[in-house]
Amino acid sequence: MWPLLVAQTLSALGDSFSYVAIPLLVLHTTGSVAQMGVVTALGGAASLVTGLFAGVVVDRFDRRRLLVGCDLARLLLYASIPLAWLAGPRVWLLYLVLPLASACGMVFRVAHVTVVPSLVPADQITRANSRLFAASSTAYLVGPALAGLLSGRFGPTTAIALDASTFAVSAAVLVLLRLRPAERPADGERPIDVLLAGVRFIARHPVLRPLTVLLTVLSSLTFGLTDVVIYRLKHDLGQSDGTVGYVLAVGIVGTLLGSVAVARLRRRYGFAPTWTAAWALCGVAMAAIGLARPVPLVAAAATAVLGCTAVAGIVSMSLRQEVTPAPLLGRVTSAFWTLHSALTPLGAAALTAAAAGYGSAATLIAAGALCTATAATALFTPLFRQQRPNRAPGPTNPARASAE
Repeated sequence: MWPLLVAQTLSALGDSFSYVAIPLLVLHTTGSVAQMGVVTALGGAASLVTGLFAGVVVDRFDRRRLLVGCDLARLLLYASIPLAWLAGPRVWLLYLVLPLASACGMVFRVAHVTVVPSLVPADQITRANSRLFAASSTAYLVGPALAGLLSGRFGPTTAIALDASTFAVSAAVLVLLRLRPAERPADGERPIDVLLAGVRFIARHPVLRPLTVLLTVLSSLTFGLTDVVIYRLKHDLGQSDGTVGYVLAVGIVGTLLGSVAVARLRRRYGFAPTWTAAWALCGVAMAAIGLARPVPLVAAAATAVLGCTAVAGIVSMSLRQEVTPAPLLGRVTSAFWTLHSALTPLGAAALTAAAAGYGSAATLIAAGALCTATAATALFTPLFRQQRPNRAPGPTNPARASAE
């Protein structure tokens, strides 16, 4: 388990740099929040397209090699940005690199989810996921602050160069990962059946089906949130790059707290109340970012947002790992992410465009209200039927899973 923990931490450190440095690089070069949104949207679109086949790839091929290969590809892609910038700004390169890196990231994330059940017993999956989230959130505590400081002192390209190096070390550590042999799809399956197996499993599952529909809306409302928060701090509140990094770093404390608390919350309240309450409170915190002007209050609201999304994300991922048969886990994970990410590129572009046209405050308040309202609709779905909060679902039993 430790190689996966180390690799997750290093990848999170690299991602935290790119989440801050690439939007800052676009803003420094173009001065346009709309272009920030376009770059983010292209990354989301690439993840969406890759998600159509990522699960098939993960279920068909060696998962450890895929993890290593994705890290090496992202190393080369992110390293190309500072090298190209030595000859002057090349904004077009960002429109190429970020979608390709996002595609590799999607395959990595699907493979990462599928290896957890191969490393721990079924009844320890939620706890293992919480540790992985805690490890990555610790990296995110350091990453944004360093990215903001490096961007302010040396420029965003320096931060992106460090980002690339973290993927090199992560790939080296993942070589040490040892997994139990996993079942593979039958060779005689028709290609269309292999491709659609994950979608069909979700469509027939009493909890995954409504969960996917709700997350499609929620993801579209939050995918471009980091860009809007950066724009609010830089444009509306007149803060420096360093302050942006500090605020995002403080916000990641919420991810750490959420990952520590999630196993206890799920045991006590069950899946549906935990997931629904987390998203409802997330919407309230988003609106609070728009209402707050003092930087400490913005940071506190960002902390709440990330804490809530950590809780919701961990219980959702754990549920999928528990109820999905091992040979299907890659395709179910890929299909789940692809389906609920279907509107995220449009959501990111719309959120940043609204911030540019109507102001970040109004945009955050409206998006937060919609987030809370969407979460509340879960009360009227099968998520809350036959609730049994004190028992976790078995590894492949959808009937028990619906009770959580």
